[in-house]
Amino acid sequence: MAEGGWIRVAGVADIAPGEMMPLEIGGKPIALFHLEDGAWHATDNICTHAYALLTDGWLEDHEIECPLHAGRFDVRTGAALCAPLSEPIATHRVRVEGEDVMVMVG
Repeated sequence: MAEGGWIRVAGVADIAPGEMMPLEIGGKPIALFHLEDGAWHATDNICTHAYALLTDGWLEDHEIECPLHAGRFDVRTGAALCAPLSEPIATHRVRVEGEDVMVMVG
């Protein structure tokens, strides 16, 4: 674990803009998103409606669509955007240090 709880999870070149990557940090499933605008975000990777990995879904702009029931979350805030979702997903802090993508979970 890096200083202050930050963990290196990927290199900047590992995930192209508009793509995502599943991670596991401390046994917790996390989704790392590299948005088309260059921003980086991380959320829990399990849908709050029913068990499904969000990284098995579809990322468009800043929204991830769950592959199970097509609910969408805003990866920037974790907000549930449409039915059948009613609970947000947890978000996690992300920062880029040089060529390293760092995430803080917890």
